This record gives sequence, structure tokens and C-alpha cells, in this order.
Amino acid sequence: MIASSFLQMLPILLVVLGGYVLSALYTIKVQDLVNVVSDFFMPALIFISLTESDLSGQAISDISKASALVCILLFAAAFLWAKLAKEDIRSTVPPLVFMNSGFLGIPLMKLWGGMEAMNLILIYDQVQGIFMFTLGILVITGGFSKKSLLSMFHSPILWAVVLGFLFRLTPLSMPSSLVATFTFAGEAASPLAAFALGVSIRSIKFTFSWNLIGALLLRFVGGYLIGYLAAMAFGLTGLTRTVVIVATALPSAMFTSILPLRYGLPNQFASTMVLASTLLGVITIPLSFALAG
Repeated sequence: MIASSFLQMLPILLVVLGGYVLSALYTIKVQDLVNVVSDFFMPALIFISLTESDLSGQAISDISKASALVCILLFAAAFLWAKLAKEDIRSTVPPLVFMNSGFLGIPLMKLWGGMEAMNLILIYDQVQGIFMFTLGILVITGGFSKKSLLSMFHSPILWAVVLGFLFRLTPLSMPSSLVATFTFAGEAASPLAAFALGVSIRSIKFTFSWNLIGALLLRFVGGYLIGYLAAMAFGLTGLTRTVVIVATALPSAMFTSILPLRYGLPNQFASTMVLASTLLGVITIPLSFALAG
């Protein structure tokens, strides 16, 4: 099972490696690449997946509630860990709470479980995104401010989620040309996200500290257990259960190392968490699939 999961991950790993290698051969600005993926291709994928998905309303509701519970429990665990470890909350909490359910999870689930698994993690990821671009930004910026509130409303991903859900509730149908356009753009999101992840890894500087071990255990072991608890709480079974459990134990989200820079804050801890957890993900992700059954 572990070997099979690793082989399913291999295409993603090779594309990530491609981004890492090409960023050494060419001048690729990771911030520009991330902006292109997150502000254009990812919103297109989210919108078309929400509007055209054949997931039932119950399935969407279940995974949304599970994702929200995961965020709440991870926030509580991360705040407690930061207090005990005497780490700065603004820089350490986000990479402990938010996992790479978008740039890594979406292509991973598409390869593992096809379109149904991808649509499930899209819903899961968008709930995570709502928390990241609301509470996450408030944590990073140190509380409510005009700048943090404006950042929330300037996120194309957040608007894609809102419009996708609203459109799904209406009896309207899009012209086939628009469906084809969003589908065409959305199909580029997963490989570009994996490529951007590879490019970003080259720019991350690794700094070891003993607290890093505790943080990684919370991200992987704590994430797995919280994902399992959320799946149990809402009676999730089959594909949905596996998606929630594995997604919650994914490596730290790449955005958690980028967002602090946007607000003039140090990102060393977050960058180290992203790099270390992503490299360890080669082992932990297949293991999560195996344990999730």
C-alpha cells in the first residue's frame, strides 16, 4: 500500500523536481509564479469544479464541516504549542494549522482517486482557504486592521469559492464555451501548482531548532489524529474519510511562508517548516494513505 501510494505521488514529485531544477537554470520569480497560479488558474479550477461537480449537497456539507472542525482544532493545538515552546505566534501558528491541500493535495488526490477525490479536496481546501485568508491573515498581522481586512476581500480564490457556491444554488447554466474555458484554465492549475512548489523550495533556507521537531510532529501526527477525529465526528466513510484524514496530515502550506513577507514579517520558521515537511512528505503521505485504509 505504501509503495503503491508512493508511485501515485511520483508524477507530482517529478514535476516539483522540475520546478526546482529549472529555477536553477532560469530566473524564475517565485512570487510572480505563485500569483499567477493562485490568482488565475486556481480560481478557474475552483469555480468550474464547484459549479460542474456532481457531488451531492450532503457530501459538500460533510467535508466542509469536517474541514472547518480541523481548522478550529489545529488553531487551538498550534496556539498551545506556541505558548509552551515560547515561539512567536504570528510566525509559527500558520504553518502548523494550514496544510498544502491546494498546491500538493489537489494534484495528489486527482492522481489517487480521480475527479471525485479531487472535487472533495477542492471543497476541503477552499474551507481551509477561507480560514487562511481571514483568521490566518489576522494572526499574521497581529489582529484586525484595515490592511488585513482588505487582503481578505482582494483574494481571487476567496471570490471563486463564493461565486462557485452561489452559482451552484441557482438554476442557471453556463454556455458550453465558458465551461470549456474554465475547464481548460483549471486543468493547468494542478501541474503549475506542483511546479511552483518546486521553484519555491529552492528559495527556502533551512534553519534547525529543537522546536522544529515538535512542530513537525504536530503537523503530521497531530494533523493525522485531528483528521481522524473530524472524520469520526461527522461519520465520514470511504473516499471522503480518506481525503479528510490524508489532507489534514499533509505538509505545511506554501502560502504560510509567503504571507508573512507581504506584511514585512520574518518567515524563517514558516519557510523551514514548509521545506522540512515537504521533504518528509515523501514518507508521511504514503504512510497516511496506508493508515487511513
